[in-house]
Amino acid sequence: MLVALVVDADGAGRWQKLHADGTPEGPVMAAPSVASAVASLERAHRPRWVWADTSEVYPVLLRAGVRVDRCWDLHLTEALLLGVEGRHREPKELAGALARVLGLPAPADVGPPKKDDALTLFGPEPVVLPGGTDELTAVSLIFRAQQRNPALGLLIAAESASALVAAEMTHHGLPWRADVHTRLLEEVLGPRPAPGTRPKLLQDLADQIQEAFGGREMNPDAPASIVRAFARAGIEVPSARRWVLKKVDHPAVAPLLDYKERARLWVAHGWTWLDAWVSDGRFRPDYVVGGVVTGRWASRGGAALQIPKLMRQAVIADDGWCLVAADASQLEPRVLAALSGDSRLIEVCGDDDLYAALAADSFKGERPRAKIAMLSAMYGGTAGEAGALLTVLRKRFPVAVGYVEDAARAGEQGRMVRTRLGRTSPTPSAAWQELTGGADDSGESSSSSRQAARNWGRFTRNFVVQGSAADWTAALLGVLRTRLPADAHLVFFQHDEVLVHCPRADADAVVEAIAEAGREATRLVFGQTSVRFPMNAVPVTCYADAK
Repeated sequence: MLVALVVDADGAGRWQKLHADGTPEGPVMAAPSVASAVASLERAHRPRWVWADTSEVYPVLLRAGVRVDRCWDLHLTEALLLGVEGRHREPKELAGALARVLGLPAPADVGPPKKDDALTLFGPEPVVLPGGTDELTAVSLIFRAQQRNPALGLLIAAESASALVAAEMTHHGLPWRADVHTRLLEEVLGPRPAPGTRPKLLQDLADQIQEAFGGREMNPDAPASIVRAFARAGIEVPSARRWVLKKVDHPAVAPLLDYKERARLWVAHGWTWLDAWVSDGRFRPDYVVGGVVTGRWASRGGAALQIPKLMRQAVIADDGWCLVAADASQLEPRVLAALSGDSRLIEVCGDDDLYAALAADSFKGERPRAKIAMLSAMYGGTAGEAGALLTVLRKRFPVAVGYVEDAARAGEQGRMVRTRLGRTSPTPSAAWQELTGGADDSGESSSSSRQAARNWGRFTRNFVVQGSAADWTAALLGVLRTRLPADAHLVFFQHDEVLVHCPRADADAVVEAIAEAGREATRLVFGQTSVRFPMNAVPVTCYADAK
């Protein structure tokens, strides 16, 4: 059963049953409380809800205590379909999608509402659509048009399920102890400073740095100031990056590196961050499904996908509850094995520690060298020893390495590549096409042209692997949310890692649900592959204890 749904700013809404092709099946229905109506239909029929944007509609339902099983997200689907058609840069929101259906000029996307927009407390802001079309009519028209590529069905379902997960994660929030966070900040930075001043321990380091430079005034927060300070000391450095400074012999280096580390914490996760993002014991970021071009998630403020190891100590389960943490061990190399069908690499994937098995197979037991070789194959690295190690890998696993090198050649020629479920890479810009398509007076391409082509080839080389890994994790999330016990909640996801908050009594069931979801995601995405995708789950009280 398909049901098109729109939610008004006051919590009212309208819906309409649809046939499989998107044509209306019944009359338009309306209710002053759309959440109540959705809950009733969900209990009776478990329909697939068709709506404009999960990130706008679903939070309204969640705040009313209503959870749905399935949806079709028009916004995410439009992005996938446009990508397949080589139209990545066209508008993807409801108004743009409708304009294409009606043959009208598409307005630009307006982007998400701001975090402090009062309208988000009640529901999405009403939109003005091309041709004066009613929003519910627009939903059904666009859904009908989106049936044009059935091959993307699994990807669309997985992406839409991921959107439900993202909204639920924001709704439930990641358990976060503000008192622990504050204690950690005080240990690293000192007491909370007055506005406009540095924390005490940072200021002490700033004073040490200035003293090391002979007392001359400089700003350790400004890279240009650091470079000038070294120049005055007779040391030329190209930048103030950490790896550059580590090679410099000067008494300012040690306190400067220490300062950089502490300052990063202050800026990214200091007291201001705590005030803005943590309330009622929960961190509730805004996740952006498919926010990265490869299909990986992003976050809108809060740096949700970059929680420092130190701050994981503040992620503590509620009393009587635990956190079940799980990650897919070496996901991308396993994805490459499944994509390429390289029998030798598949054999290596039988071990939980793929890099250790690869080292034993091809690199005399040297795990770091094996890891560099594999990352070089997937990311196109050739600097240092990477080139030689990649040569070893190419001889031992020619099918797997050939797979990513074919993708690299496609990128160098400006062609699209696809992930396992059909997500496509963007086409290069017109400027890139002009640069790489021309030749100099001798008929040979310029060095800048060749470099641009190689750079895009490195992107497409990794796209097929990282994007297919995103396909797998989308399927994993979609399956897992349906397998968890009723009181267990997905509260965090990062690339290949999930975190579930649940009553301690449910921990074993959650561990098994994660393992089952991993197996089912592998079957859905890769069929009957023999590649192992282990999901190592462990119940902990504190996130920092997971690894």
